[in-house]
Amino acid sequence: MSRKRIALTVVAGVAVAAALVVAGLAGASTKARSHVSAVSGSVSFDGIWTSSTGQKQFADVIKAFNKVFPKVKINYKPVGNNIPTVLTTAVAGGHPPDMADIAQPGLVDQFAKQGKLKPITYAKSALAKNFAPSWTQLGTFQGKLYAIVFKAANKSTVWYNVPAFKTAGVSKPKTWVQLLATAKTLQASGVPAYSIGGAEGWTLTDLFENIYLRTFGPVKYTLLSTHKIKWTDKSVITALTTMGKILGDTSNVAGGTSGAIQTNFNDSVTQAFSAPPKGAMVFEGDFVGSVITTTTKAKALSGFNVFSFPTIGTGPGASAVEIGGDLIVTFRTNPAIAAFETFLATPAAAAAWAKSGGFSTGNKNMSPSVYPDPITRATAVPVQRAKSIVFDMSDNQPASFGATAGQGEWGLFQQFLQNPKDVKGIAAKLEAAAAKAYKKAK
Repeated sequence: MSRKRIALTVVAGVAVAAALVVAGLAGASTKARSHVSAVSGSVSFDGIWTSSTGQKQFADVIKAFNKVFPKVKINYKPVGNNIPTVLTTAVAGGHPPDMADIAQPGLVDQFAKQGKLKPITYAKSALAKNFAPSWTQLGTFQGKLYAIVFKAANKSTVWYNVPAFKTAGVSKPKTWVQLLATAKTLQASGVPAYSIGGAEGWTLTDLFENIYLRTFGPVKYTLLSTHKIKWTDKSVITALTTMGKILGDTSNVAGGTSGAIQTNFNDSVTQAFSAPPKGAMVFEGDFVGSVITTTTKAKALSGFNVFSFPTIGTGPGASAVEIGGDLIVTFRTNPAIAAFETFLATPAAAAAWAKSGGFSTGNKNMSPSVYPDPITRATAVPVQRAKSIVFDMSDNQPASFGATAGQGEWGLFQQFLQNPKDVKGIAAKLEAAAAKAYKKAK
C-alpha cells in the first residue's frame, strides 16, 4: 500500500469515527455500529487531574466513552501542576503523549506555533452542535481548531457568608454600585465586606480581569490579553481606579491592607466562612466551595452561597464570563484519538463528570439537572449559557508576566494592593513588565 493510500485511509477513519460520535449510536445503522466496534487502539493521555483533583471523575468519562468505543484503551497519566514542564520537555524530546490536558492557552498557542499539535477539524461539527460559537473560538489558535475546552471554572463568581448578609439585612448585589453600598452596610453591621488573599497575586489579577471584562467587554479584554493595547491605556486606568474602590476601602478589608497582603487564598476563604467570620465576601472561582467545605463548618445555602460578579458597564461585557479552562489537545491523529477527542464535546462526556460536582461545561445540550446541588448549578449554568466567554487573562500571557509569583502582574498587583492610589504608577510598571515579557517570548 502506498504512503498516500495509508494517509487517506487514516484520514477517512478519523472522519468516520468522529462523525459517529457526533451522530450518536441510537439511530445508527448496523454498518455504522460495526465500524465503531472496529475502531481500536491505545491512546496515551497526560492530564493535570490527580487522585485528589479529578482523576476518578475523568475515569468515569473514559468509562462512558468505552461504552461507545469498547476497543479503544485510554491510558491516562496523572501529571499534576507540573504538566506544562513535563509536556514542554516531552515535546522538545520528540516523545509527547497522544493527547493532553493543558490549562494554559498560552502554552497551547506556543505548541501550535511550533507545529507540534494536530488540528482537530474533525471535531468542528460536534462543537457546533453542542457549544456556542465562542467556545470553538477559545480552542482556535493560529487560525486552526486545536483544542476542545472540556472543563471550565467560573471565575466570574462572588462567594458570600449568608449569616453575615442576613445580620446586615442585605441581599445579593447585581451591579457594582449595589456592591459598594452592600459593602458599607456589612461594615456597619460589624463584619468587613471583603476577604482578600493578597499573598497570592493571582487572586488580585482575577479581580482586575473581571472588572475590566465587565466594564469594556470581551473584544477589548482580548486586545489587552494579547498586548495589542498597552497597560497604560485609558481603559486600564479606569479599571484600576474601579478596583481601587475595593482595595482602598482598607477598613472594610479583613485584616486591613497589611493583613490582606499576608493572607493566602485558602485562608482568605476560611476566615470568611468560619464562625464568627472575619469577612463577608470572597471574589474567586467555583473552586472556592471545596475550600469552604473542607476547612469550615459552613453549610451550602444556610452558611454560604454565590452570586455572579456584578455588572459594571451595559455593553457586551455586562454578562460575559471569565473562565479557567482545561483544553484537550492532540499531538497525533488516528481514528482512536479522533473518537475520544470528539466524544469530549458531547453531552454524555460532560455528564459523566458533572454528576459528581466540581465541574462546569459550556455544553448547552447537557441538562443542568445533572449538576448535583444548587451551588454547583448556580456557578455552572452561567458558564453554560453565556454568549461571551473569555479565558483568564494572565493564562494567555507569557508566564514571566502573567503567572510567576512575586513578579510581573502578580507582584505588581500586590504593590497596588498596598498603594491603590498609585493608579498611573502601577499602570506604567505593568506596561514595562508586559513589554519586556512579550519581547522575550518572540
